[in-house]
Amino acid sequence: MNQVIDDFESAIHPLWLKANLGDERAYAQVLALIAKRLRQFYARRLQGKPSEVEDLVQETLLALHLKRDTYDPGSPLSAWVFAIARYKLVDMWRKHGRQDALHDSIDELDESQMPLAQARDEGAGQDLETLLDGLPVAQKSAIWLTKVEGLSLQEASDKTGISVAALKVQVHRGLKQLAVLVAKQ
Repeated sequence: MNQVIDDFESAIHPLWLKANLGDERAYAQVLALIAKRLRQFYARRLQGKPSEVEDLVQETLLALHLKRDTYDPGSPLSAWVFAIARYKLVDMWRKHGRQDALHDSIDELDESQMPLAQARDEGAGQDLETLLDGLPVAQKSAIWLTKVEGLSLQEASDKTGISVAALKVQVHRGLKQLAVLVAKQ
């Protein structure tokens, strides 16, 4: 074990043992130390999803609380904590799908990061509406509202009465189909 892990282990292990004997102050202290380390752990792994970090920290702390009777006092507490943290991270990746982790969303880029459009010869390009007309109505509507008008998924859902999940699917399928249409050009 390296020195950082040793220091962490030596700080949390005695507090955890006291907490399991009913010491509420020790429990609060150990949870604060673990939460701080979990934030670092998740922040390194979720650089593109900072909003997920705190959710995962809370889910992990809850799991530690609920599963505290499964901890073997003879083994390193930090190993047990990070095993649970890794399971929570894998669960999050499964929930959101690997697609999110592999691609940067163009919606998250600022103007300076956007690729510049190349000028095309007359007739070489297609009008956006013409491209969108090649899509099913639901996909066209979902893309128009979220990508052209700039509505959030929730706003588009409120406007159309279609669930956020269904809108996500329509946008994804529509963009995939648009890529096929553009490639044919």
